[in-house]
Amino acid sequence: MGRYQFKTTNIKGKQYVEVNERIKYFRESGDYKGWSLTSEVYHLDADSCVIKASVLNDKGEIVATGFAQEDKSSSYINKTSYVENCETSAWGRALANLGIGIDTSIASSNEVAMAIAKDKVPAKKADKPTTESKPTLKTLTKEIKEKMILAVADGKKEAVEKALENYKCTAKVRKEILG
Repeated sequence: MGRYQFKTTNIKGKQYVEVNERIKYFRESGDYKGWSLTSEVYHLDADSCVIKASVLNDKGEIVATGFAQEDKSSSYINKTSYVENCETSAWGRALANLGIGIDTSIASSNEVAMAIAKDKVPAKKADKPTTESKPTLKTLTKEIKEKMILAVADGKKEAVEKALENYKCTAKVRKEILG
């Protein structure tokens, strides 16, 4: 990896390696033949997502991990793709923790750009205090339902079950999602 020249992006005078560059190197380098990259959803609701990515060696042992968190309201692209962006960021961090593309920083250009975008989003006004003891359940949209079904198909049933606790959901819909 010493001679490999990663494509970088200049953000505020510092060079950051892009996640796709880390993934490309991981897939193409003979150093990681037979290794894999996996993702696990730790939290998913209509507003945010947390994903853990793991790098497994050719024996199936976890050798590096990375977490990422994305908020749907943090950027224009996250309005429709916060889960996908979260997974990409988690992959980038896991590969950085493995040592790929960290000559200048562990953070990827994608991660830094998102952090800058979050700084530009105006803070939400604080909600008025409430005396309710029950949390307010969110409406389960068709989009979230479809993402949950995909997550279950990807082996993330437990995370989806936990996320469903935050939504208004009939037993029939719950069964459609969880199978």
